[in-house]
Amino acid sequence: MSSANTIHLDGVSLTRAQVAQVAAGAGVTLDETQLQRVQRTADFLAEKVDCGEPIYGVTTGFGSNADRLLGAHRARDELPGGHPDAPEGTLMEELQHNLIVTHAVCVGAPFAVEVVRAMLVIRINTLMRGHSGIRVQTLQALAALLNRGVIPVIPQKGSVGASGDLAPLSHLAIVLLGGGEAFVDGERMPGAEALAKVGLEPIRLSFKEGLALNNGTTQMLATAVLALEKMQQLLETADVAAAMSLDAFAGRSGALREEVHALRPHPGQVETAQRMRALLAESTLVDIPYHLVPKFRAWTVDAWNTHEAQAHRFDLYWDWVPANQRHGREAFYNRFLPFKGGKKHQPQDAYCLRCIPQVHGAVRDAVDQACRVIDIELNAVTDNPLVFPDAENPRYIEDQVISAGHFHGMPLALAMSYVKAAIPVLASISERRLNKLVDPANNDGLPAFLTGNEDATDSGFMIVQYTAAALVNDLATRAHPASVYSVPTSANAEDHVSMGANEARHVLEMTEDLGHALALELYTAAQALEYRQDMLNAARELAGQGDWELLAAKIAGAPREDHPQHAQFVEEVRGLMKALAEAGEFHAGVAVRRVLERLRRKIDFLRSDRPMDGDVQRVCALVASGELLD
Repeated sequence: MSSANTIHLDGVSLTRAQVAQVAAGAGVTLDETQLQRVQRTADFLAEKVDCGEPIYGVTTGFGSNADRLLGAHRARDELPGGHPDAPEGTLMEELQHNLIVTHAVCVGAPFAVEVVRAMLVIRINTLMRGHSGIRVQTLQALAALLNRGVIPVIPQKGSVGASGDLAPLSHLAIVLLGGGEAFVDGERMPGAEALAKVGLEPIRLSFKEGLALNNGTTQMLATAVLALEKMQQLLETADVAAAMSLDAFAGRSGALREEVHALRPHPGQVETAQRMRALLAESTLVDIPYHLVPKFRAWTVDAWNTHEAQAHRFDLYWDWVPANQRHGREAFYNRFLPFKGGKKHQPQDAYCLRCIPQVHGAVRDAVDQACRVIDIELNAVTDNPLVFPDAENPRYIEDQVISAGHFHGMPLALAMSYVKAAIPVLASISERRLNKLVDPANNDGLPAFLTGNEDATDSGFMIVQYTAAALVNDLATRAHPASVYSVPTSANAEDHVSMGANEARHVLEMTEDLGHALALELYTAAQALEYRQDMLNAARELAGQGDWELLAAKIAGAPREDHPQHAQFVEEVRGLMKALAEAGEFHAGVAVRRVLERLRRKIDFLRSDRPMDGDVQRVCALVASGELLD
């Protein structure tokens, strides 16, 4: 395995990006200096056992059996004829072995390969800290499992998140013992067969090694890391989708300005506003004067006066505002020509557009907070008890082997609860933009459901919004925090648990539907944006012919020639014609145009109704791959 595709583990420097690399197929190497510390702790434990010291989980039972000391031999050896079914090895070895084989009781579909690989690298890294009592050869066997592509079968449900992820980590460890099941090259097989296939031998666990292998926050941490990697990609996707929608609306940029957000400087809000400004750079749609934006009208045979223009998918028009209806609004009409097209005469956009920084930014802050928690946890020791062989001036064994609660997943659980609540928020504001795009009462002059529908036979993007609505509802019903429901375990020895494994697993699952919701907005916004650009540029081309009467034919409410206001109307139409003709090409921001180009390589503009399932699958795949963000 090349060093370029290998992550070096030392117990203190593992990053989320490295976990993602290993999840995707990279291997690991183990730091030699840290391995010496690992062996030092294992030797210390062996020394204390030889001295007869009582040590939790080594010479005592676990959980509610913690008050039971192991004897020198098996009680059943006293029976007549001995104990023929007794396993090989000492009681202490049997204790560790039994811990794994009895705790591997998860149910449900197996975790994906990338999740299990992430679990393996996280578990190896925490054991590299040298406070868990595992031997070097056992840790090396765990690394060999990962490097040789043996992926333990770990059913998804069974952890309560304290004492760590006992059950799923037991499924991970049992393969080392030659038990359980594993995938090798995509084939599912018994654990012993999987080891043999890659040239590995089963191992026998020594002092505390079972506890070191299955006691920790590894499943919830692995799923959290992968979920947060996806969330960061989806946040960028949400910004892109929002920028495309804002361009499609020919919206307003004031709510994105830097000085605005300096007055309420939440980090995610400031970052989102900056990203939106960058995405919309060089847009000639944002902040466009009201009077330039025409309103959609269905195409008719006599809508256009040239053969080339007849190819348009639309007709367009404005309403003229007579002088006697401008009273009290003189200042406005001194600045803007008296034509009402697609843009409403109001200084602010709907919340789903105006509050993008506040909403996306709050979600970004939730994800960033979770990342801070996860970054600490990746290089933490999370099993129990913790071993300190070099403690200063120890009086008793309890000063060097300390029972604590680092296995408790509540820090992760609450952080992921925050993200879990944020996911439907991001999906919901996306769906609101999508809905606004297809609603003719609110889409600022675009066609109903973004289709020309000349013959009243087309539904266009109507049902796309239904699917988005269903996704938002589904995400909202799944957003309730698991972390608030502790169900005590182990005969109440473990009387408060985190349920963090469920929390992180839910978040990872929910990212897929969030991606789908954002994909539907992108799919819809691309259609809307092309309509907006084409309608504006068609108006510009018509004005460029230099015949005010051609443009006047697109204006409703024009006075008759003998009407006192006719001359004023003609003058104002000429003004509109001049403004349109002198405008440059109307287009979205540079980044938005690039995203539109990429979408159009896979999905054509919807000229009239066609099967849309393939379009939806393709845009969802584009979002999942991150290709649109390159």
